[in-house]
Amino acid sequence: MVLKEVKRGSVMKRREWSERRNISPKRQVTIPQVFYEGLGFEKEVEFVRRGNELILRPVRDDMDFSKEILKDLVAQGLSGQELINEFEAVKSKIRPAVEMMLEDAKTVAKKRKGTGDTKTQELFGDND
Repeated sequence: MVLKEVKRGSVMKRREWSERRNISPKRQVTIPQVFYEGLGFEKEVEFVRRGNELILRPVRDDMDFSKEILKDLVAQGLSGQELINEFEAVKSKIRPAVEMMLEDAKTVAKKRKGTGDTKTQELFGDND
């Protein structure tokens, strides 16, 4: 197990933590309890390939903007198959947009690192 910790105020918070696990003959892996509970896994897991990495993250209903998307599309006068097609197109763009915003925020944080901007350091921590 590898653990890197970063000190924020008087509380130590885990920034990066990795564990090795065996893969069963059926290609199954057990999620360590510390990750399962700490990240809020429940019934579903999302697999994301990013370059040569595989990212597992819990599926959260709070990131679902379906109701808001549908309200907007209905207000635009869409219905039937046109509504379904546009809904699927808009919904597929949400996660990539949020991830791009997070990457942009990390870039800004890196640029501000060392400038004495403590608010940015509190939000994003030490990126070394």
